[in-house]
Amino acid sequence: MAARAFDMIVIGAGPGGYVAAIRGAQLGLSVAIVEREHLGGICLNWGCIPTKALLRSAEVFHLMHRAKEFGLSAQGIGFDLAAVVARSRGVAKQLSGGIGHLMKKNKITVVMGTASLAGQGRVTVKTDNGGEELTGKSIVLATGARARELPGLEADGDLVWTYKHALQAKRMPKKLLVIGSGAIGIEFASFFNTLGADTTVVEVLDRVLPVEDAEISALAKKAFVKQGMKILEKTTVKKLARSPGKVVAHLEDAKGTTTAEFDTVISAVGIIGNVENLGLEALGVNIDRTHVVTDEFCRTGVPGLFAIGDIAGAPWLAHKASHEGVMVAELIAGGHPHPIKPGSIAGCTYCQPQVASVGLTEAKAKEQGFEVKVGRFPFIGNGKAIALGEAEGLVKTVFDAKTGELLGAHMIGAEVTELIQGYVIGRTLETTEEDLMNTVFPHPTLSEMMHESVLDAYGRALHI
Repeated sequence: MAARAFDMIVIGAGPGGYVAAIRGAQLGLSVAIVEREHLGGICLNWGCIPTKALLRSAEVFHLMHRAKEFGLSAQGIGFDLAAVVARSRGVAKQLSGGIGHLMKKNKITVVMGTASLAGQGRVTVKTDNGGEELTGKSIVLATGARARELPGLEADGDLVWTYKHALQAKRMPKKLLVIGSGAIGIEFASFFNTLGADTTVVEVLDRVLPVEDAEISALAKKAFVKQGMKILEKTTVKKLARSPGKVVAHLEDAKGTTTAEFDTVISAVGIIGNVENLGLEALGVNIDRTHVVTDEFCRTGVPGLFAIGDIAGAPWLAHKASHEGVMVAELIAGGHPHPIKPGSIAGCTYCQPQVASVGLTEAKAKEQGFEVKVGRFPFIGNGKAIALGEAEGLVKTVFDAKTGELLGAHMIGAEVTELIQGYVIGRTLETTEEDLMNTVFPHPTLSEMMHESVLDAYGRALHI
């Protein structure tokens, strides 16, 4: 059978790949997308979206217990884990189906199967019906990443879970150990802890949420401990001894080794890129620690071959992948897009309380030689936060003292994952403190704290 020819072939239909395909089609390119499992990839099916659905259930459950504070009454509060999981899966399915509709609408050829590169511009796909050959002037790798598994800590789906097992939990953990306190680990710890699991989080580094500003990490830890979590920092899980219904974890810190018993362990120790069996080595693609090495325009060095999203390295975020997809499609179509600036990509963690940030932490800014002005504004000083019953949190801003450039913003508290976008726009527009101070923020909103934090950096805060 003759190979089908396209202007652009995308391998992987996650938030990087399917967005690249849509943008390519909008620009008049003939586009094929190859996906081996689910349209929407990990993000829609097993990541960002279904976890947010779970966390929303936990948030509502938490609020139900606080009914009395709001002059309300709620009796017999409980939950049905199977129903919570079913809702989450339903949300994922609805969105995955929506991607199929978008592919049809944009006349994108969808090939379900496993792709490999047979040479420059050539893709072989193993499908349920055998296989087929595609040729493309340009090829975009968007194969994503998967959970890293450490030797001896491998998931078995029974006692030791990855995020996939946790998303379709068959039972409610009573004593839960979460290994890793990045966004994925903390979100699952937050979910199960809110529903009543006795939760312990182990972090090998010196603080939870280690990529965040140290001040935000400290506030997060304080909130988690108040909620009943045990947080063990500078601690390594050396071994998991498994027996029916229980796991004995051997934990090592500066004082030595201790053991603790759990009925469930969630491993969230990072991700590795899906670079195997794609034929990359034969083409001479440079791979560094399971990630494809690219330039700022996601070019691999092999003519016509691009890599976007998680396979192309940090930050491992869906929104970064989508933007890279758009940029690459525009390049392929002959445009001149701007490269993505990692420093203007926000990170969001949907635990209770939420955490969000963009740009440099205070420590990183100083490390890079900036003289800084730092502003802070607490949630307790904001009328909307108090009215919502969410008076715990902080907005922190970091400016270059010489130029007034906004170097970074860091937040913890209610709805900060929505608020952070204001600072992201500010960074993209290269705003200064003066622009932010002269912006009129609506009242009463949580966003007013963003204004006050800027004012505070320059000794002009009004409400503290």
